[in-house]
Amino acid sequence: MHGIVSRNPAIVLPTLIIVYLLPYLMNQPDVIIIGAGASGLMCAIEAAKRGRQVLVIDHANKVGKKILMSGGGRCNFTNYHIAAENYISHNPHFCKSALRRFSQWDFLALLEKYQIPFHERLHGQLFCDDSAKDIVNLLLSECKLYGVEIKLNCSVTQLQKQTDGYFALQTNSGLFQCQSLVAASGGLSIPKIGASPLGYKIAEQFGIKIWPTRAGLVPLTLQPDDKEKFTPLTGIAVPCVVSNHARSFKENLLFTHRGLSGPAILQISSYWQPGETLHINLLPDVDILFILREKRSQGNKQKLLAVLSDFLPKRLLQTLLAAASLEIQIANCADKQLQTIANHLHDWQIKPNSSEGYRTAEVTLGGVDCDALSSKTMECLTVPGLFFIGEVVDVAGWLGGYNFQWAWSSGWCAGQFV
Repeated sequence: MHGIVSRNPAIVLPTLIIVYLLPYLMNQPDVIIIGAGASGLMCAIEAAKRGRQVLVIDHANKVGKKILMSGGGRCNFTNYHIAAENYISHNPHFCKSALRRFSQWDFLALLEKYQIPFHERLHGQLFCDDSAKDIVNLLLSECKLYGVEIKLNCSVTQLQKQTDGYFALQTNSGLFQCQSLVAASGGLSIPKIGASPLGYKIAEQFGIKIWPTRAGLVPLTLQPDDKEKFTPLTGIAVPCVVSNHARSFKENLLFTHRGLSGPAILQISSYWQPGETLHINLLPDVDILFILREKRSQGNKQKLLAVLSDFLPKRLLQTLLAAASLEIQIANCADKQLQTIANHLHDWQIKPNSSEGYRTAEVTLGGVDCDALSSKTMECLTVPGLFFIGEVVDVAGWLGGYNFQWAWSSGWCAGQFV
């Protein structure tokens, strides 16, 4: 990535060399796509279908690394319930066109073509029955069918737009030139599989606004005192509703040795801001105050811990509530005691310390400003021939296949125009 240069349109070579040697030195596909992930491969397939000569380059040694690791190796590739409301962006309307023009049903038709078995989990999430490799093999088969060339271990070191409108790329694999350049290089999440800021650097080189980036769909860490208190609960998962000022999510919460995780926390993490307190209802489907009052009126001699253990793990109760109150018989509880316990379980408040960051984040929030792009084509409005798709754009989906659908949809749209 080092060496991405300024907006000077001239290639850093003597003029005579440019004039006489570049046609011989450069590989000249019609389209170069930087990034062999979900959006890049989809874009490549669609462009090649139109007869465009397409080259996909990637600094990694394997295509679709994020696809292969997602969903526990089974790839949550889309969702039955795709809508713009499932995405976070400074321009919440931007994603609507792409999601409508290439929908989850269009991607499912592709799976049907290759007879890939899949199944539905909670909330319309769709996973491969066998392996995420099925999705990667589908994409590679389509690339092969339409003549897409893929070059791995290929890193961009310099990029310019020439006076003739073509893009010139210097890479460790040689010089390349193209009419259309697509940045499908992803975001900053999960650096161990090759996350790169290259797409943002390209945007900045051409004066395109970048919204500040941060980790999304990521576990949250706890303040030191809370970490010490809750670490013994590692491995315990409970259904809950977790809320902040912006959103509520009803999912499982998981205690970890670093803090809080599970689908509920991953979802709210994309909306949570440092310093903010989370409100967690640990009994979303139960009115525990009503139940405790009923048992008290019946003269129940059980201790509070025994009754509450029917609804929540004992260790969690013993950590959250005062030991003395848990030993009281329900029949002897004052209404104020029951009210305090119910309030704590229905509105447990905790202020996370931070998130685990890009290391474990599933998506990057922020990125290339949607207002700088055409929602129909994904082309930069001020730089003809330059396109941005997928995670590098300021569109981030919820947990549950939404980010892959954005990759398919944005890649497909750009593929119709590059």
